[in-house]
Amino acid sequence: MRIHIVGAGLIGTSLGLSVAQKGHSVSFEDSNKENLRVANDLIGGEGRDLDIPIALVVIATPSEVVFSTLKEQFQKNPESMFIDISGLKSELIHDVESFSDLAKRFCGTHPMAGREITGPTAARADLFEGASWIITPTSQTEPKILQVITELLVSLGAVVKVVDGESHDRAIASVSHLPQLLSSLLARTLVNKNASDLELAGQGLRDLTRLADSNPGLWSQLLVRNSKNVSAELVEIRQTIDRILEWLESNNVAEIEGLLREGNEGKARIPGKHGGKSREYAYLPIVIDDKPGQLASIFDECSKAGVNVEDLFIEHSPGQQTGLITLALSQDDAVILRSHLVNQNWRVHAIRAQR
Repeated sequence: MRIHIVGAGLIGTSLGLSVAQKGHSVSFEDSNKENLRVANDLIGGEGRDLDIPIALVVIATPSEVVFSTLKEQFQKNPESMFIDISGLKSELIHDVESFSDLAKRFCGTHPMAGREITGPTAARADLFEGASWIITPTSQTEPKILQVITELLVSLGAVVKVVDGESHDRAIASVSHLPQLLSSLLARTLVNKNASDLELAGQGLRDLTRLADSNPGLWSQLLVRNSKNVSAELVEIRQTIDRILEWLESNNVAEIEGLLREGNEGKARIPGKHGGKSREYAYLPIVIDDKPGQLASIFDECSKAGVNVEDLFIEHSPGQQTGLITLALSQDDAVILRSHLVNQNWRVHAIRAQR
């Protein structure tokens, strides 16, 4: 079908790349001419079959202009289906339901995928594979439209979850908005730190501040518009910080250890790929020479051994003659691969539970 995407940012362009790979015709619209040019170039031009009617309009604009853009597009394409990809839903669903004809043809959606960098140059066709994609239909969304949208998102590798708008905004404050705020808050404390102190930073600080690279204009709008739910999360954090200060002042090791253990439990509850139970990976370190083709050779050996690599990490300094590749696998696959690589004279080391 022909899909028209309004907003050629990271998500809009990634969606365009993804649906184009599935054989759909894609067209973009964006007030930023450079973003529009990049998005069109990435899909190989201005799309094909543009003379056929638009079947689906995707509103991929900033959240504050989604509703106005949606109304404009509905006036132009009243027979099309409509979705948005914005990060807030309850207010939008309420507004859409005041226009019955639009409400029947609209389904709110929110892909739980993204990157800390923005714009069409950051787009990836595989961005949605394994990601949760929330859909929030209106009370009037036609069943056929809901079916088409669900099938499309599943075809992109997404895991579709249906929730109402209020539940969406409450949950998103916990799993998306609070992490963003805490990451930015931590990064903000570094502004006036001595450069010599920051040179001592390890991977932990980099991991926790990764989200602080996100777009301030976009996130400030989302946080303010979801202020009720975000504030509730922050109040709970503030109360916990007050208790931690008391425990530190009184040298209460037991309470601090208890908090860290609860952190272990909370981390374990985060679902793994495809929304399933989080998996405990085994990590296999391999020392390689700093020369072309080494990484490709490792994956060739993985194929020969019949194992599936879930993730990998590379540690290498400029000028260093060797590098360390750490593969994340299931425990069984790690054992199989280690034995295989030892037999092939790779410099492979002991399997460990943590990187």
